[in-house]
Amino acid sequence: MNRAHLDKNKADVASMFDAVAERYDITNDAMTFGISRWWRVEITRSVDPKPGELILDLAAGTGSSSVPYAQRGATVIAGDISEGMLDVGRRRHPEIQFQYTDATDLDFDDNTFDVVTITYGFRNVQEPQKALAEMLRVLKPGGRLVIAEFSTPTFSPFARFYKEYIMRALPAVAKAVSSNPDAYVYLAESIRAWPAQLPLAHMIRDAGFDQVKYRNLTGGIVAIHHGLKPAGDAQ
Repeated sequence: MNRAHLDKNKADVASMFDAVAERYDITNDAMTFGISRWWRVEITRSVDPKPGELILDLAAGTGSSSVPYAQRGATVIAGDISEGMLDVGRRRHPEIQFQYTDATDLDFDDNTFDVVTITYGFRNVQEPQKALAEMLRVLKPGGRLVIAEFSTPTFSPFARFYKEYIMRALPAVAKAVSSNPDAYVYLAESIRAWPAQLPLAHMIRDAGFDQVKYRNLTGGIVAIHHGLKPAGDAQ
């Protein structure tokens, strides 16, 4: 596809990820100089998967985020709108259930999951408030929401450098290792356009979650947001 725009049309986003599915994880490692592996460890620690828990991992792609949860004994449903990503995930991780899942229209009953999480995919959702409402609905009362997303560096001089990097260097790195570098132009734009930590926390709170908080990784390049479904909220 041509360079994606920020309208986040679901078909366009799915097609974009279909095109990069096979080398997506390798490209991510290259663009982050390997730091994404440490981020994954910290995200898993934040999700805190427990044996017997049922976890919905949205925008799961090829399942790199889902595997650590399954290794901790949780049952994981890895959902994504990209059939290309899902196909790669099924081939690499047959122990995990992969299925087409639209974050804005979850095909699950109320009060189903112990945890709903989404890693680096929330900024690609066309209607984030609608998605949050759906996440709240399918969580059990007291269930945990964990959103890991690229965010705004907290040190201003570094923030300026970072924005220049993701708009200039990131597509160049992607061109060297990816079959569809135009997709990474879209991803760079989506990172720059995404709300900072505090506005996203307010968005999560306004959706009905309790105890909303966040913590920064690598000076705010990534932020992990947490929220709980109110214990008495059995919809």
